[in-house]
Amino acid sequence: MLHKGQCFGIIAPIAASPDAGYGGFFYRKIHLNTLIWHYLQKGGVGMVGFEEMRDELLERIEDLLKRKQYTALRDLLADLEPADIASLFEDLDEDSIPLLFRLLPKEPAAEVFVELDPDAQEMLIRGFSNTELKEVLDELYLDDAVDIVEEMPANVVKRILKHADPDTRKSINEILKYPDDSAGALMTTEFVDLKRDMTVEDALKRIRRTGTDKETINVCYVVDPARKLQGIVSLRTILLSDEDDTIDEIMETHVISVSTLEDKEDVAQTFSKYNFIALPVVDKEDRLVGIITVDDAIDVMEEETTEDIEKMAAMLPTDKPYLKTSVWETYKSRIPWLLLLMVSATFTGQIIARFEDALSAFAILTAYIPMLMDTGGNCGSQASVTVIRGISLDEIEFSDLFRVIWKEIRVAVVCGATLAAANFVKLMLVDKMIFGNPITITVALVICLTLVVTVFAAKVVGCTLPLLAKKIGFDPAVMASPFITTVVDAISLMIYFNFASLLLGI
Repeated sequence: MLHKGQCFGIIAPIAASPDAGYGGFFYRKIHLNTLIWHYLQKGGVGMVGFEEMRDELLERIEDLLKRKQYTALRDLLADLEPADIASLFEDLDEDSIPLLFRLLPKEPAAEVFVELDPDAQEMLIRGFSNTELKEVLDELYLDDAVDIVEEMPANVVKRILKHADPDTRKSINEILKYPDDSAGALMTTEFVDLKRDMTVEDALKRIRRTGTDKETINVCYVVDPARKLQGIVSLRTILLSDEDDTIDEIMETHVISVSTLEDKEDVAQTFSKYNFIALPVVDKEDRLVGIITVDDAIDVMEEETTEDIEKMAAMLPTDKPYLKTSVWETYKSRIPWLLLLMVSATFTGQIIARFEDALSAFAILTAYIPMLMDTGGNCGSQASVTVIRGISLDEIEFSDLFRVIWKEIRVAVVCGATLAAANFVKLMLVDKMIFGNPITITVALVICLTLVVTVFAAKVVGCTLPLLAKKIGFDPAVMASPFITTVVDAISLMIYFNFASLLLGI
């Protein structure tokens, strides 16, 4: 494994660079560049804010590329975080990315590679020599390697597996056997395991010997000869214990773990609940097979949130960034729900047609249909989104159904009364007196009563459907707007016309 000062690939160090020699040394070390010096004066890039300096960084990189100042480029990139470097690569010419990548030291290069989008990763892999590809693969953590393999086309995957070392290749294939949405697909097998009869001194020796290539050493896992999980012990505990203490004496035996087939969303919630940085994964026989780290849990949370937002917007979920998704793919993700909602909306038209006589006798009633439908849909969406969030955070269970309904009923009464009172004042002062609409007290009463009942019905429907969907095995997110809006529209119209028929005698 190379040290930070050693570079990946064959381009750096460059003996013949224009800034080589004493003058070049002075330029690199003293006048690295105005931008980096500015960062250092203010406490580093992180203190200034990467996004604030993004444009200047891009300009500086492009300028150095044109002048072939490769050593200065290497020094500039060395002061940036891998995620920031990957972000800069997205805005640079595609032809310059391989060059810049090869200027990076091996370990940072691997970290940058992980942060790149799949298209950039594929482009780099196709341009790598076999030696370069192996060097990158050797620096990757197993879970990152698995993620990359899952995103690549078959011919690229074949090449990756061909040049991975046998142990890595075996581990990748083992993890790929697990379902995509399971804990097994998220885990890495790179962790530090200890035996309970080890002394603290023995444990530290093992950590130093094996910890270099592990995902994390902050938490170590105690296993028996059959690899069954016995306990955990933090590095802090080990360091603060006497050298003669045994692991059995200092380990924590109450261990929270997840099974290989547990849903990844449940895994993410476990991280959120207990504030873990790593979570052990066991098989059916309670044997420790891997760990999941918090960075992977955060990725799951982001994916699940994105998926829920897309479902709530009546779209089929997609795992591609917006700008990377083709028009055809975007069309396919949207059209099924649009067709379904369009067909379901025809029921609304049928309700209006059924009460055509009422509308012809009191044409003014037509003007307030959009307001009633929109208000009902908004109220239903508010309730559904709130309940869906509670479900996703494990704050609400199906057993809480009646408590949720009772709460929303009380909210509906207060909201409905407020909206009805405000609407009554508007109808009599604005619509009637200013705009001259033929509004009578009875018509205003029909509209306001409809508003109260519609809000009530919308709140109940909005809080009930997500819980029922969860109970029968559907994703509650599909019960958010606009699905609930469509249901509430039909209910609000039926309430409206029935009140009109009752109070206006039509």
